Amino acid sequence: MSIKIALLGCGTVGTQVARLLSEKNALLSARAGADLELIGIAVSNLAAERDPAIDRALITTDAAGLIEQADVVIELIGGIEPPRTLIRHALESGASVVTGNKALLAEHGPELYDLAKEKKVDLYYEAAVAGAVPVVYAVRESLAGDSVKAIKGILNGTTNYILDEMTTKGLTFDEVLATAQELGYAEADPTADVDGFDAAAKIAILASLAFHKRVSLADVDVEGIRSITDADIEAATKNGYVIKLVATATQAGGKIETRVAPSLVPVSHPLASIGGSFNAVVIEAESADRLMFYGRGAGGAPTASAVLSDVVAAAAKKVLGGRAPQEIVLGESEFMDAGESVSRYFVRLQVADRVGVLAEVTDAFAEAGVSISAVNQEVDGQPGLAALAITTHAASAADMAATIEAVGKISDVHEVVRVFRVEDE
Repeated sequence: MSIKIALLGCGTVGTQVARLLSEKNALLSARAGADLELIGIAVSNLAAERDPAIDRALITTDAAGLIEQADVVIELIGGIEPPRTLIRHALESGASVVTGNKALLAEHGPELYDLAKEKKVDLYYEAAVAGAVPVVYAVRESLAGDSVKAIKGILNGTTNYILDEMTTKGLTFDEVLATAQELGYAEADPTADVDGFDAAAKIAILASLAFHKRVSLADVDVEGIRSITDADIEAATKNGYVIKLVATATQAGGKIETRVAPSLVPVSHPLASIGGSFNAVVIEAESADRLMFYGRGAGGAPTASAVLSDVVAAAAKKVLGGRAPQEIVLGESEFMDAGESVSRYFVRLQVADRVGVLAEVTDAFAEAGVSISAVNQEVDGQPGLAALAITTHAASAADMAATIEAVGKISDVHEVVRVFRVEDE
């Protein structure tokens, strides 16, 4: 028996998938229980240069025609269109689909899950979240007998590389971004990465899986890292933290909260030690307690590993019958109001360097109902000014916003420089 595979897209990941399908074919076929045959690779430009590993006889621009011959379709084009139309065509044609397209799933996942269920085929997407890190499998299958309470992670390698270089080498955001682009870690247009949208799409997918509710990209509160300065990094370090772009999904009292934001992570936290372009995900479950997954979150070969894992699984289902785990939706999604979100906070202020200012500031915090756990004061470096770094106990976002508004009205407060959330240890 032969399982015919169509590959849509031949970029960095697609090239590695094609190469590994050829080089490891005997092993992959044995695991699938049938010969895995790559029947074609759909591209938009026949004349483009290709890796020598690509058999040019397989290249075609007829994606629709290729899909109609396939048992399993791998979509690695990226973006919303044409992938959405092509995946729909594949599912309607009776092919199972493997995709790494987090943006598409975060926006149109429910439509595609429903179509796959209707056509009795499978839709796999391990590569859409955290590259080679098998976190989708863990949430969807390994924790099927448990209840997930929270997921927190570093889900974007580009931003983690940038923040890590800023922290360890004292470089500016712009300097590291330029290097990241030269090394291929960041795209020429880094918006999706540095503004947090890539991580937001991934946490939306994980939240949907973990909580059995439908969560889209629009449901995620997103803040990126463009505004992070060397002064922020220095202040975090002095107070025992590192800055990480943390994606969070929690469910409490039936309400879901999803966000992506640069946060202060205590040096003792598992996420604090994640360096370079690596990804890591911490899952809190009722029975399993804390689980951590760590590995390469991007790159051709690591992502291809996740793709091929799904290909083997999809092919095995074609051979042996049965279905992959299906999407479960337990009622309507209810989301936490932004003001209800509870967290510890770290606030940096620039104030007049005179007696009594600290008392005014702490009084403003107290009047707003926000408790302070630590205060550090240093010479600001500018004549007549001092720098305050205040860490709070847990407070609601609404109370914190009221506090910052009140503090900003104090005449001796020159500037509220920065407000960060602080992750619990």
